[in-house]
Amino acid sequence: MFSTGQLVFAILFFISFLIIVTMSYRKDLKGLKGSYSGIRWVIIGFISFVTLLVVLKKLSVS
Repeated sequence: MFSTGQLVFAILFFISFLIIVTMSYRKDLKGLKGSYSGIRWVIIGFISFVTLLVVLKKLSVS
């Protein structure tokens, strides 16, 4: 399906991509500590909204 060269490239690309993403995340984490302090309420609101839509859909079907 894939040649040996393609598999080696894919593996090396995946490993290097993970390393770069991890390094970037650690670098950005220092500056993002206080940026997302209210995100918990946004997530709770989103989950509540989706749950409400599912419940209303189930009620209207039956």
